[in-house]
Amino acid sequence: MGLSRRAYARHRGVSDMAVRKAIASGRITVEDDGTIDPEKADRAWGSSSDPAQVRPVAKAPPPRGTPRPVPMAAVEAVRETLRESGEPTPAAGNMTFVQARTANEVIKAQERRIRLGKLKGDLVDRSRAVATVFALARRERDAWVQWPARAAALIAAELQIDPHRCEQVLEAHVRRHLEELSQLGIELR
Repeated sequence: MGLSRRAYARHRGVSDMAVRKAIASGRITVEDDGTIDPEKADRAWGSSSDPAQVRPVAKAPPPRGTPRPVPMAAVEAVRETLRESGEPTPAAGNMTFVQARTANEVIKAQERRIRLGKLKGDLVDRSRAVATVFALARRERDAWVQWPARAAALIAAELQIDPHRCEQVLEAHVRRHLEELSQLGIELR
């Protein structure tokens, strides 16, 4: 005994209407009792179908209750979260649902703390802070680069020396100082 049209449609991963059309067009045949022999119909379906029109056969979902494989990245993220929160970290294959749920709750609490810190104004957006520090440092550098031209004449008059030579000496010292400052490594974490 074969399968009903609906059962064969599920087996094949197509709609009931597609099975009806295949029967009507003669691509597959129905047994005398009105059922469909799946092996015979699968061979006929494959040989008489246009490959350009055939959709890939859908994979049947795993039965309920069957555990699905968990990506190692997810397991490592749970282990790292548990380690950060002071919880005991299980071996990679011994992760329990309770431990994963605990890690999830720890992450939610951390996210809420960060969100609350931003709302209170205690925390700022890292990219904005980096951009602000960069703009401030650039303005400071530009002010120092322009300073010798503004101050050289005043210093030269006070010391009674050549203003152009004074400006050259000031520029050389300011550039050397700025070069030293540029070597400082600032990390914003």
